[in-house]
Amino acid sequence: MKILVLADEESKYLYDYFDKSKLEGVDLIISAGDLNPKYLEFFTSFTSAPIMYVKGNHDSCYEDTPPQGCICIDDKIVKFKNLRIMGLGGSLKYNTGRCQYTEEQMKQRYKKLWFSLMKNKGVDIVVTHAPIAGVNDGIDRAHMGFKVFDEIIDKYHPAYFIHGHVHKEYTRNFQRETLYKDTRVINGYEYYYLEVEP
Repeated sequence: MKILVLADEESKYLYDYFDKSKLEGVDLIISAGDLNPKYLEFFTSFTSAPIMYVKGNHDSCYEDTPPQGCICIDDKIVKFKNLRIMGLGGSLKYNTGRCQYTEEQMKQRYKKLWFSLMKNKGVDIVVTHAPIAGVNDGIDRAHMGFKVFDEIIDKYHPAYFIHGHVHKEYTRNFQRETLYKDTRVINGYEYYYLEVEP
């Protein structure tokens, strides 16, 4: 299965120099946040693949103008071709902006999914905006990750953990993929094609 992951920055490769062949074979598009809703809507015109998203810390506009034709998976577990996908958007709280959460608030959001996790017998892909604390996150508070994401990995062992929030230019040691406790951690900054075993 081919998944196109998007996050944080509109890709000139996909948008300004668009060619429909770039979406060939894509079964699913996942946005890890901080993208203009019109950008996500653009892709709905050229593919029948579902577009799922979580909100980033700069996506407060989604409250009034969510991307049409796309599926919000924040605080949900959805199934796609036998893949169990969980969404927990937003970043660590660093000011008074929306789509930001304290560590405890994120933990409570995760705990509210306990019944869905039990019913689905776990999760295969976790989609967040912020990274895991200590795994490819930043050193400033705005770009630090959540510790509770580590708990999710320890308990449910998802095959994939997809996030955004940490831009390529933020660090000299930008990591697109990291293996962490047998989970493939993927930073979806701009765009990334991911081949997933169903």
